[in-house]
Amino acid sequence: MLLKALLLGLMLSLACVAQAAVEVRVGAYHFPPYVIKPDSERAGGLLPELLHALNQQQSEYRFTLVATSTMRRYRDLQSGRFDLILFESPTWGWQGIAHTALNLQIEDAELYVARMQAGRDEHYFDDLKGKRMALYSGYHYGFAGFNADKQFLADQFNAVLTYSHDSNLIMLLRGRADVAVVTRSYLQAYQQHYPEQSRALLISQRVDQVYQHQALFRPQSAISPPVFAELLKLLHRSQQLDKLLSRYHLRDLSVQ
Repeated sequence: MLLKALLLGLMLSLACVAQAAVEVRVGAYHFPPYVIKPDSERAGGLLPELLHALNQQQSEYRFTLVATSTMRRYRDLQSGRFDLILFESPTWGWQGIAHTALNLQIEDAELYVARMQAGRDEHYFDDLKGKRMALYSGYHYGFAGFNADKQFLADQFNAVLTYSHDSNLIMLLRGRADVAVVTRSYLQAYQQHYPEQSRALLISQRVDQVYQHQALFRPQSAISPPVFAELLKLLHRSQQLDKLLSRYHLRDLSVQ
């Protein structure tokens, strides 16, 4: 009887601990390689793996993914649909909303890409006027003054907008577009997976923009930026975060 009572007490204690975990909802939109299909049961990319690692290392907070979209994400943060959103760069138009930002010390960039062709070199990217642009719908681009409006991009830059970097690269290879702008981390993964196609691509040394990734927290977030920063430090110390960033071809500025 004593053993049963002890086991029952242990089970109740564990249940209390599980119930005491604070749910932290994290916004996620399709943004490869950071997030891939967040509205599916098998969401992939850096963010789901990062949240899994955060949940594994502690029990005080439980991080869950909440799907949103490129165009709706800031409204959803303001309305309280989720507590925070990761991997947001300062040029993407969120300064006007109520938030607290945390610098993640993680860097990425966007590069210009064209089809390799005789006589074509880095100077091909000097002037984008008159070139057919293949762009990712909802993204903010430096060459366009970070204006993500679809009609503006179509009218001013002869842009075709898709929801896939792969689609944009295929358009280049088939001659249906002249220049695409692709996230560097995604492009490096593409080069590893598709070396033959990659040899047909001309990749610029010039960047369209450098991502200086921030985490944005709503004012009543279930977790504060300092606490979240401490959890990330724990992942750093165990080298889990370093391995994740390396696998996704991202630069960790905190160790440079």
